[in-house]
Amino acid sequence: MINFKKYSKILKAISHPHRLEIVINLYHNECSVKECQKNMHLPQSTISQHLRILREAEVIVDMRDGTTVCHKVVDPFVIDMIKILE
Repeated sequence: MINFKKYSKILKAISHPHRLEIVINLYHNECSVKECQKNMHLPQSTISQHLRILREAEVIVDMRDGTTVCHKVVDPFVIDMIKILE
């Protein structure tokens, strides 16, 4: 059975153009907020807000590497969508 609440939450999270760009970038290269900021030329606070929304939707997870926190796309539905988009 399709979990409509789960998929609608995911789709809502990635529906913003910046969040979709973040997800696609993270799919190809796990990175920190600072690296996302450098690639997208957005303020750190904006990137952090977008990452929070993606994390709450369980699209991404955080991985600590020393003092750096990297982000990774983990949702198989989102990974399949990225492959289709590309």
